[in-house]
Amino acid sequence: MPTGLVALAVGGFGIGLTEFLIAGLLPQVASSFAVSEAVAGRLISGYALSVAVGAIALTAATARLPRKHVLVGLVVLFVLGNLLSAIAPSYRVMLLGRIVAALCHGSFFGIGSLVARSLVAPERASRAVAVMFAGLTVANVLGVPFGALVGERWGWRAAFWAVTAVGLLALAGIVAFVPSRAAGTPPTAPTGLRDQLHAFRSGQVWLTLAATALGYGGMFGAFSYIAYTFTEVGGFSSADVAWLLMVYGVGLVVGNLIGGRAADHDRDRTLLLALAGLTVTLALFGLLAAHATASVVLVFLMGVFGFAGVPGLITRVTDHAQGAALAAGANVSASNIGNALGAWAGGLAITAGLGYRAPLYVGAGIVLGSVAVMAVAAHRARPSSGRRDSEPAVRR
Repeated sequence: MPTGLVALAVGGFGIGLTEFLIAGLLPQVASSFAVSEAVAGRLISGYALSVAVGAIALTAATARLPRKHVLVGLVVLFVLGNLLSAIAPSYRVMLLGRIVAALCHGSFFGIGSLVARSLVAPERASRAVAVMFAGLTVANVLGVPFGALVGERWGWRAAFWAVTAVGLLALAGIVAFVPSRAAGTPPTAPTGLRDQLHAFRSGQVWLTLAATALGYGGMFGAFSYIAYTFTEVGGFSSADVAWLLMVYGVGLVVGNLIGGRAADHDRDRTLLLALAGLTVTLALFGLLAAHATASVVLVFLMGVFGFAGVPGLITRVTDHAQGAALAAGANVSASNIGNALGAWAGGLAITAGLGYRAPLYVGAGIVLGSVAVMAVAAHRARPSSGRRDSEPAVRR
């Protein structure tokens, strides 16, 4: 494993921490700045919106720059944003810090995925992306409990100081271990904004983005209300929710690693199996949510299937976009748009009085749409390429 991949994973871990730990700190932050928890919640929603904007805007603005230099700049932005949050004298300053840190999120994972795959042989591209995203999945497991633990013991500001330190570690690792030559733009990859936009003429790019949005949307639509499903349907206590979410997070880690390896063997088949598995898992979860043992197993499988397709979706969209960095950023934006729409749809089902199983069924229906889109994409890819889609389309 190239050391540069480890540095990228550390960066992903830091970005994941700052995204997730705030959920365990909201009561303290709200009390510190004398705002309501609803207002404090904008530190989460504002972050998510900034991720979607930054993924496109910063990727487009930096398209002609060397990718290693862009990654270094993004991590510097991340460090500054978290530092600003750690020392914030007011709520508005902290919100600004969250927005600054979020702007680098989408571009880091978009451009970082291209750099990660450039560090390995083409047949290991999806595994390289999975290693980079391993940092994010581990942060998903540790983020909320880490924030709650550090915040309880040393105060919420200490948590952001810790994330700032992780950012500095990632910055040092990227500077030292990501080679400039390997992180360069492939000769065939478009760099100008107009050329990058031309990459979106490919129907395969749009089909993959649609599959990403629907896949993420279905999973997040169910996950957004999973705590209520556990307590109101499954009979778990509120204290049980924390370890149940860790089970889900472990599933993300496992699914990411398995999915990356499988996608290098046969990418489209892996994506279809992952999305179909997620559809079945969510539907079964809805049926068996009242059974404690089944709930534990199914929330783990929800994590496994939910993230098993991520490495393959990223490499697929960038391959069909001829390596355009903007397509990688668009993939991150598509996932965040899907997250927002999925959570909205799940909330509508609850508001309609359908109960706390309903988001699981809604999520299954949305992911089923992703299966259909991916099936069309895979079918259209075969005759045009004359080879398995797992082979990279971008020459290095």
